[in-house]
Amino acid sequence: MLSYVLHRMALSVVVLFGLLVATFFIIHLVPGDPVTIVLAGHGTPQAIAETRHELWLDRPLLEQFWLYLSHTLQGEFGTAFTLNAPVGELIGQRVAPSAIMIGYGILWALVIGVPLAVIAALRPNGIVDNTIRLATTFTFAMASFWLGLMLALLLGLELHIFPVSGYETGFSGIIKTMTLPALTLGLGLAAVVVRTLRSSLLEVLSSEYIDAARSRGLSEVRVVGKHAMRNSLMNTITILSVNVGFLIGGTFVLEQVFQIPGVGSLLLQGVQKRDYQLVQALALLSGTAVVLAGLAADILQAWLDPRVRLARR
Repeated sequence: MLSYVLHRMALSVVVLFGLLVATFFIIHLVPGDPVTIVLAGHGTPQAIAETRHELWLDRPLLEQFWLYLSHTLQGEFGTAFTLNAPVGELIGQRVAPSAIMIGYGILWALVIGVPLAVIAALRPNGIVDNTIRLATTFTFAMASFWLGLMLALLLGLELHIFPVSGYETGFSGIIKTMTLPALTLGLGLAAVVVRTLRSSLLEVLSSEYIDAARSRGLSEVRVVGKHAMRNSLMNTITILSVNVGFLIGGTFVLEQVFQIPGVGSLLLQGVQKRDYQLVQALALLSGTAVVLAGLAADILQAWLDPRVRLARR
């Protein structure tokens, strides 16, 4: 198990380095001069030269990359020149709401999706199964901003259960202000969980070892919960890890809908102002989250099923 984990971690490091290289060079391909944006087109020649020096733009591209790489490895992401503040400090202030929304949304997806998938798999192609699949397909097909607005209209403005905008800290504040955006994310992801887990359960429940477990007189709850569920979760874990990137993109939209001060609005501002330091750091942060989610999924799969790590050998 340890060798498998180390192998996956080494691969993740390689991927992260490739991501770091890509984020640096892609942002430099975006048209426009950031110095002109910083100085609003009114800088003197001396001010332009000083600004270009501060942003390393007066140096060769490869030297700029080396400076960027060395500073990033030391945890120094520079200064966001459009906001005149350290990038690390800005991200630290904004990352918590976005991370909470994603984690809370995944929790909602599991709470809604897993029971529905089990119910659908135990009575396949019946009225309940078809109803569950139809309802989850409907929520999945809806755009996240539209679903969020509908939930805000129903649960916020009509029933007055949750506020429709803003962000509060503390457990009660998070539950109150983050439930609507997290539920919006969760409903879209729950459809994926239901489809994936239902298909896996149908395949596993028709296996011979499940028939053998039932023949020994085990209850259906134990057969499904202990024997079938463990093998059925493999595909679901993979799907969840793959969808982390889409969840991050979804938070950027929902932060605008529910007025949550997360990294999405910060990234949008950085792109509009062509803030090299800020955009590079946020892109690297998002990519790191996706890579770490994939690594966690691989480790969890290896723990659930020893065949995963044995296949590498």
